[in-house]
Amino acid sequence: MAGQTILVTGGAGFIGTHTVVQLLKEGFKVSIIDNLDNSVTEAVDRVTELVGPQLSKNLEFNLGDLRNKDDLERLFSRTKFDAVIHFAGLKAVGESVANPRRYFDNNLVGTINLYEVMAKYNCKKMVFSSSATVYGQPEKIPCVEDFNLMAMNPYGRTKLFLEEIARDIHKAEPEWCIILLRYFNPVGAHESGKLGEDPKGIPNNLMPYIQQVAVGRLPELNVYGHDYPTKDGSAVRDYIHVMDLADGHVAALRKLFTTKDIGCIAYNLGTGRGTSVLEMVTAFEKASGQENPCQVMSKKAWRCHSCLCFYRES
Repeated sequence: MAGQTILVTGGAGFIGTHTVVQLLKEGFKVSIIDNLDNSVTEAVDRVTELVGPQLSKNLEFNLGDLRNKDDLERLFSRTKFDAVIHFAGLKAVGESVANPRRYFDNNLVGTINLYEVMAKYNCKKMVFSSSATVYGQPEKIPCVEDFNLMAMNPYGRTKLFLEEIARDIHKAEPEWCIILLRYFNPVGAHESGKLGEDPKGIPNNLMPYIQQVAVGRLPELNVYGHDYPTKDGSAVRDYIHVMDLADGHVAALRKLFTTKDIGCIAYNLGTGRGTSVLEMVTAFEKASGQENPCQVMSKKAWRCHSCLCFYRES
């Protein structure tokens, strides 16, 4: 598989950059397309710094938006791609509730355009970044792939709709090979410290919020809910390290190239173990050597469309 060319949409983002590092180290050629809606070109520069001058020759960055089919046409007309890893999309649950049309436009229209251009240029292998939100509120845990799908918010529904689209495309054109990766809560950073999660605006995920409190960008961490049926009363989530997630995408890509008639199949990516919000706070304080201001609040203090959705039942 070494030397094959992979298009990574949203490759300048948090999970995208970490995955690109691993792809380059595995010998793939990588082309990124990203509209920089929630990322920066500095992250791509950090990737080239991490992999070194030799491997960085196999990396190309393209500023573009999947909703603009011309951007995709220009890319596919000059490069023969062997597969696509599709990260590009908006991902904040709270924002999707407040502005669902933006999510439908970005996540659905962009992906439909991508499928059309891929088909035109006979690139029919995709690893799709889905989400465990497609399960809604499962009746039991751990959550496994054959559970019922019942997304409960616009963001989750865009992922579920796109999974259905993938299944329909494969059913109509069996030569498509698509792996749907449903992952839980990505956290962490590259061991070098040169890559990590630093979103624009107020973070929608727990770890970058804790980090921004630690460096003084935000005043304190508000934890909503202290009476969940958990060991410390705070909400519990399955947190997976971003480098494990990156390796999972590389493994899925390998499977696309080595397994015949894979069809359209879904895999969960997680640890299978839950960690509470307060445990995460404590672990960060231990690792950083400093105490973070933290206020535990009643669930009644929720604000309906706040971006702090990662503290809540969603």
